[in-house]
Order: sequence, then structure tokens, then C-alpha cells
Amino acid sequence: MVNSFSQAEAVALCYENVNGSCVKTPYSPGPRAVLYAVLGFGAVLAVFGNLLVIIAILHFRQLHTPTNLLIASLACADFLVGVTVMPFSTVRSVESCWYFGESYCKFHTCFDTSFCFASLFHLCCISIDRYIAVTDPLTYPTKFTVSVSGTCIVLSWFFSVTYSFSIFYTGANEEGIEELVVALTCVGGCQAPLNQNWVLLCFLLFFIPTVAMVFLYGKIFLVAKHQARKIESTASQAQSSLESYTERVAKRERKAAKTLGIAMAAFLVSWLPYIIDAVVDAYMNFITPPYVYEILVWCVYYNSAMNPLIYAFFYPWFRKAIKLIVSGKVLRRDSSTINLFSEEADIG
Repeated sequence: MVNSFSQAEAVALCYENVNGSCVKTPYSPGPRAVLYAVLGFGAVLAVFGNLLVIIAILHFRQLHTPTNLLIASLACADFLVGVTVMPFSTVRSVESCWYFGESYCKFHTCFDTSFCFASLFHLCCISIDRYIAVTDPLTYPTKFTVSVSGTCIVLSWFFSVTYSFSIFYTGANEEGIEELVVALTCVGGCQAPLNQNWVLLCFLLFFIPTVAMVFLYGKIFLVAKHQARKIESTASQAQSSLESYTERVAKRERKAAKTLGIAMAAFLVSWLPYIIDAVVDAYMNFITPPYVYEILVWCVYYNSAMNPLIYAFFYPWFRKAIKLIVSGKVLRRDSSTINLFSEEADIG
């Protein structure tokens, strides 16, 4: 991205007639339109894609499982990113100014951090769920119940919201770096720098669940590989129609684990550069250029739009649910009892 400055004015301000206004770095009309289209598309995809996930899981009774409840709550976090964060960040990124007031700047930062960390904690809970499902599929229904899933959801939201609001809404993030905050503060800006103590906690909140997820998915794929070899070795001794219940369950759980593992990998690829930059910035006096910071932030935001695409690509039941929802057939009586896992769902 390259800034195109107007030759008619050397310095543009966010608020021309206000003292202490932030400097505006405007784009020329072409790049400006492209940026609005790309960033706006991400917001629309995050909102409607995750809304489809939420509607599908809540409406169809067949999807009322502990894992899918976690996925629905994860989609809710990503949906809220698309509604409360991405549209306002789009304007901030393109216009290089914050036009939504100081109060909403604080809420925007809190929402941003809360919903993104909620996504991380949900993915960690899902990895635990998948580990139990793949390693012990027969007793899994009694170990990871709806109540356990609900507890994971409540704790994920509680810790993410508490962490975010206790830091940014109270101003605790500015302790020890007051001079920097004063230097950065201007009318039309919305910065939330983290001091070294809080950025270290932020890193640990990211690092610990990440290590846990990588470890669990590593174990999952080792078990899945062992199970696949075992099934192959017995395939010559029995027809596929006589495949044992245990093997069928294991196969289904492995496929779900693979899909959710891809979602986790996408999350880490989106988040890791931003987290590393945040830590480096806090210890190197915030040296990251604004345009680099914006790119890293939008990689994180775009992750909220990726999960529905992953589900649509790997889950036939989700594609069938989308057809029912978009066509309006979901409004029919007893549509909630349709079998989404059959070869062809009854959508006629």
C-alpha cells in the first residue's frame, strides 16, 4: 500500500478547524476505493458468514452437539468482530483518522481484544474436545457433555472480556508510558499502546493456549494416523459395510479434528505476526510503521471471516444448511429435523 498525498495541501488534518488535530494521510481516489472494497468485503463476510454458522447450529437439532455449541459461540465472537470492530477499523485504516469519538475508541479497543481472545480460548476448548473425541470416541459423549461445553463457553467469554476491559477501559495499559501516550494523543486518533507488563501478559495469554493446541492436535494426528493404519490392515478381512461402529465413529471424529485443526492453523498464521510485533514494539519504543501495524491488524481481523469458508469447504452438512437457510426452506415446519448428514438432505 502506498500513500498518495495531494499536491494542493502539504499537511491534511483529521479536523481542519480543531487545535491538536491528528495529521491525516489521505489516499488518492483509486487506492482509496480499492481499500474500502477489500476491507469492507472482509467485514461483510465476517458478519454474514458467521451468522449462517450460528443460525445453522441453533436451528437444526442434529447439530446440537457439544462441539457445535463451541463452534456457534466461536462464530458469535467472530460475528461481533465483524459488527462492532471491522467497519470502524475500515474507516480508521483508510482515512487514517478516528471519527467515532473518544468514548467509542475505548469500547472499540475493548471489543477488539475481547472478541479476538474469545476466539482463541474457544479454539483451545475445541482442541480439548477433539482430543477426547479422537482418542476415546466411545466414552467421549459421557466425558464432554453439553454442560461441559457450556462451562467452556462461559469461561472463555469471562476471561477474555475481563482481561480486555480491566486493561483498556481502566487505562491500566498506559501506566509507565504516560509521556508516550501524551505524545501520541491527538484529536482524531485512537491508539492503545500496551506497557511492557501488560504486553507480556498478553503474550502469555496467547502463547499458553497456542502451545496447548499445538500439542493436542499433534497427539490427535498421531492417533488418527495409527487408527487409519489399523483400519487399512483390517480392510482386507471385512467389507466396508461391516466396518465396526468404533471405526466409523473414529473416522468421523478424525475428519472433524482435521477441519478444526485447519481453522486453528489459520488462526495462528493470522495472529502470530501481530503478537510478535506487539511484544517487540513494547520493548523497542513502538518502532513499527503505521502501515505495517495496519496490515498486521487486518490479518487478525480477516481471520474472523475465514472460519465459515473453512466449514463450507470441508463440511457437507454446512453447505446443505446454507442452501436451506438461503432458499428460505428453513422457515418450513419441521425443517429443524432435516437430516443434514444423509447423502442428499431432503430440501425439496
